[in-house]
Parts: sequence; C-alpha cells; structure tokens
Amino acid sequence: MGKSSHDSVGFRAWYYFRMGWGTYFAFIFAAINTLTVTYYLAIENYPLLKEIFPSFESYLLIACSIGVPMLTIIGYAHFKRTKARKAEVDVLIETNPYVLRTLVNSDMLVILNLKMISLLQKLSEDKLTDEQKKELNEINDELLEFTKNRKFRSEKDIEYFKNIDKKWFD
Repeated sequence: MGKSSHDSVGFRAWYYFRMGWGTYFAFIFAAINTLTVTYYLAIENYPLLKEIFPSFESYLLIACSIGVPMLTIIGYAHFKRTKARKAEVDVLIETNPYVLRTLVNSDMLVILNLKMISLLQKLSEDKLTDEQKKELNEINDELLEFTKNRKFRSEKDIEYFKNIDKKWFD
C-alpha cells in the first residue's frame, strides 16, 4: 500500500508547522505589524489623523471595530459570492486524488445502491413483509428523486447533509 506513518513524521511535522505558522503566527504578526506601522509612521505624522486617532489604543479600537466586520464580510463574499473559491476547489480536486476518488466513489455507491434495491425487490418480492417492501420503496424513491435532477453544485446536498441527524437519529 504505502509507507507507514512513521516514515513521514518529518513531512507531517513540516506540514503542521506551516499550518500553524501561516494560519496563526503569521496572521497575528502581520496584523500587529500593520497596525503598528500605519499608526507610528502615518497617523502620528499627520495632525488631522492624529486628531481622529489621539492614541494607539484608540486607533486599535477603531481599526478593529471596522476591520474585523469588513474582513469577515470579504471572507464570506470570497467563499459564497465569488468564482475565486470555485477555482480553489477545482485546483484542490485536480491536485488531490483522494478528494476526487471520494467524489467518484460516492456517486458510484449511490448508483450501486439503487440497482441493489431494485434487484432485492425483484428477488424477494414474496419473502418481504409489507413493511419491508414499503421501507425499500421509500428508500428507493428518495434516492431516485434526490438524484434525478441533481447537479454538481446543488443546495439539495447541503439540505440533505443538514438533515442526516434528524432523519436517522430521531
């Protein structure tokens, strides 16, 4: 199959280090650096700006109260409203065979399940109770309806995913 996880400890550690650095340390460091540099090199040297931001603390408070919501909206727009995120996902799928394999396998399993339900119904028509027949028909009808008009980008998948717990564990 492949090398054991012990053979890749160094690469895993490198990956975790980069994630910690890029996601947390570099972000925090860049934010502090940007706020400090803009205040002490720009605002302090302009009397008009110094009146608006009389202290570094007031600048931090105002910048964060405007910047955090604004950047949150920009992040939301990136994920939900722009084609940039779709391009990122496309690259992820193209470069990560595990993601692509999972998508393909999942689709194949749905098709296989539909076929198996159909065959099971034909082979055991006289051996199933009415309740079992009803349950198989409901599952089959649900899968067929769900997949009939489904597109790759579909809200139906999200709705289905959100209702999994309700459906199976109530």
